Parts: sequence; C-alpha cells; structure tokens
Amino acid sequence: MGSALIRGLVNSGKTSGDSIDVFDVDHGATQALHEDFRVVQAERAEDTITPETGMLVLAVKPQIIGDALDRVRDKISDRPVVVSIAAGVSTGFILSHLNSAARVIRVMPNAAAMVGQSASALCKAGGADEEDLEQALEIFRSIGAAVTVDEKMMNVATALSGSGPGYLFAIMEAMTDAAVRMGMDRPTARDLTVRTVQGAAAMAATENTSFSELKDRITSPGGTTIAGLHVLERAGLRGIIMDVIEAATRRGEELGSG
Repeated sequence: MGSALIRGLVNSGKTSGDSIDVFDVDHGATQALHEDFRVVQAERAEDTITPETGMLVLAVKPQIIGDALDRVRDKISDRPVVVSIAAGVSTGFILSHLNSAARVIRVMPNAAAMVGQSASALCKAGGADEEDLEQALEIFRSIGAAVTVDEKMMNVATALSGSGPGYLFAIMEAMTDAAVRMGMDRPTARDLTVRTVQGAAAMAATENTSFSELKDRITSPGGTTIAGLHVLERAGLRGIIMDVIEAATRRGEELGSG
C-alpha cells in the first residue's frame, strides 16, 4: 500500500520522489522504489523524520505498529502529521504511543490503490485539525476516492471498502466458473465478468439513484434477470452479504482491542 501511495503521489504530480523518505525492513523494497521514483532510502525508521517532514505515513501491519511508533516517538511532538493505514488500530492506541498533542490521521484505503482506484476512509484525532485532514484527503485522492467518517465507523469502512474487493473477487470467480460450467471458454468468461462489473459500477457512479431502481431497469417481466434474482433471493443473498460485513467489522474490532 505504501508503494501504491508513492506511485500515486509522484504520477499525479503532487510531489517528487526525491522529497519522500522511505524506510522498510526489506531493503530490496526501498531499493525498487528508489529506482522507480527516486525516493530517498532511510537506514532507520526514525531517519525518515527531519525538520522539514510534514507528514509521516505508517504503512505497516497492525501487529507491529506499536513498535514502529515507539521507534519514532522521540522525533514527534506536534509535528509531523502521523498517518496510519493499519487496519483496526484506533487513534487512541496510536496516541498512547505518542502524546495527546500529536496530530493523527487514521486511514483505511483498499487494494485498488494499486490501479489508482482506491476507496479510502479517513478520520482525525489528537491535535490534528481540519487543515491536516484536508491535506491527507488530497494525498489519498491521488490513488482514488477519499471520504471522511467518524472513527466509530472506521471498522465498518474497513469491512466494506477495505475488504470489499476480496468479496467481489470471490463473486467474480463464481460467475466465471458458472459460465465455464455452461460451456464458455474461461478467457471469454473472465473478460465478460470483469467488464460486467466495471459497467455496473460505472452505472451506479453515474446515476444518482438507488441500487434497487438500477436493478429494476434491467429486470423485465418473465426474463432471465428475474429468474436469476429469484435464485439469489431464495438463497438469502442479502442476509449473507450483511453477515459478511458484520463479521469483518467485528474482526476489525478484535484486531483493535488485541
């Protein structure tokens, strides 16, 4: 995700690679970023923070964010803005490793950041103000769309947009397999599935109307769509999807409390 963010920032022209300091325990990862975008490679995590640093992005796993914060704590007071993309980790936890004056932004992007189509949710805490939040929004808009939510909704955002691509890939795989089962070759079935999902998403993004109305537009009396929808309703699709989002939300809460 850190690499995707750097790619978006540089390719969008919002900043140049040589103004970004990067540290990773995997030296090969930072070397690749240096070769691609001319970022500055830091020897230690704390070396990424200089008097000129305006924002520190912690693109780490939830299990190690505490250690990462402890390593940079002495260099952070009321600046720079600390941005965390660790799933399930609350701003309260982050502030407990820094101090109450620290300016903290919590973000949940998703895997589509790799193709510049992320859906990111952000919230602020500590000493962060609206200007800090707007700066973070601008950065994450370089890799897609970004919105603000109350922190109490961050685990829901994680379950919905953060994990959402995984659910959709499973559905897309099933659609493709079904077409193959009915005799279609796999490359054609995959292509049609991808384009169908892209088209449906484009319709939903363009049309200012409910999903229900969009569905009704393509559901003719006695047709193929209503036959398929009948099977989905009988299988309890709506309840299944609602249970999926709830389960992922609860898991996010567990990660945050563990």
